[in-house]
Amino acid sequence: MCKASSEAGVGARVVQIPLPLEWGDGNDAASVVEDNRSSPSGAIAPAGEVSKKKRKWYSLYDKVYAPKNLEAAWAKVRDNGGAAGCDGQRLAQFESRLAEHLESLHQELREKRYRPRAVRRVMIPKPGGGERPLGIPTVRDRVVQQALLQVLGPIFEKKFSDLSHGFRPERGCQTALDIVDRALRHGYEWVVDADIERFFDSVDHELLLSEVNEEVSDGSVLRLIRMFLVSGVIVGPGEIEPTEVGTPQGSPLSPLLANIYLHRLDEAMEASKFGLVRYADDFVIFAKSRERAEEGLELVGEVLGGLKLRPHPEKTRIAAIDEGFAFLGYRYFRDKNGVLQKVVSPKSVARFRNAIRERTRRHSGQKRRKARRCTLTRLAKNQHLFR
Repeated sequence: MCKASSEAGVGARVVQIPLPLEWGDGNDAASVVEDNRSSPSGAIAPAGEVSKKKRKWYSLYDKVYAPKNLEAAWAKVRDNGGAAGCDGQRLAQFESRLAEHLESLHQELREKRYRPRAVRRVMIPKPGGGERPLGIPTVRDRVVQQALLQVLGPIFEKKFSDLSHGFRPERGCQTALDIVDRALRHGYEWVVDADIERFFDSVDHELLLSEVNEEVSDGSVLRLIRMFLVSGVIVGPGEIEPTEVGTPQGSPLSPLLANIYLHRLDEAMEASKFGLVRYADDFVIFAKSRERAEEGLELVGEVLGGLKLRPHPEKTRIAAIDEGFAFLGYRYFRDKNGVLQKVVSPKSVARFRNAIRERTRRHSGQKRRKARRCTLTRLAKNQHLFR
């Protein structure tokens, strides 16, 4: 179903495209602007010239707060588990008055009265030493973020590159590692082992929203994302740290925003035909010569610079496969016989052992029971021997 719109401008038209959702109030279609303007006048392209149509979604907000979407979002948040946010409300407490809470969120979002709370910061240990900050939103904020993710995810999924594997449907660590294995079998002998310095703390809000706006022009959706970005972090009793840059790790929406922000890197590497494998902010680039690897690293620096990021100066390096490199919990190297090896990295082993220790009873520090001698008197008193 199509209709003309004076708001869309000359050379553009508005179409109704069904979303893969069933959450609308009788109308499950979202409006999209198709921009056919290849010239300022919007004239028809000459014969033989391909017309590039840019679609922008501009009617999505009502899909976010639709009751069925909020119910599906709650089910996902419940299954993911997690601790309470700054308000102390746990999942079980939210569920005890589920209908009331979901209706309240529906009304607040519909009337644009909804305001997210600051996230609660906790520090979690890193396998290699040190700590990583994790932001825990309240349960109600996690539900809204998940609802927003369920609407935006399918839209951006069609745009994302095959070079990206993190937090995407039917993709993950295994697909990324399969590509790495294939690259090594096909003779790629050099790798750029890269790390982005303080990525989640350095995301520029305006650049991020500009990237979102490339696909979504619904002002209410953009406003909701901005509110989450600037909601702040609780760092102490009654002390809220403003978040003018960055996006907290630990929220349902954070992985999608990270992929949106780094999509420009995927496009640049794909256009230059570099063998990039990216999982969120962790990535490697494969090359068949050191010179080509250096070119890849230089391009990475240029693209990240445009995003107000930079490669970590100490953790980013160019290495031959013989020297070895680590990626997604595995270490690749050649042994003394020249055979390529893929083993679980020491950091992953340490993380696994720590998880086992946390889940099992330990005897360290307990007083051992004194061993007793086996005598005839003791044997005679043992009831189990004479049944």
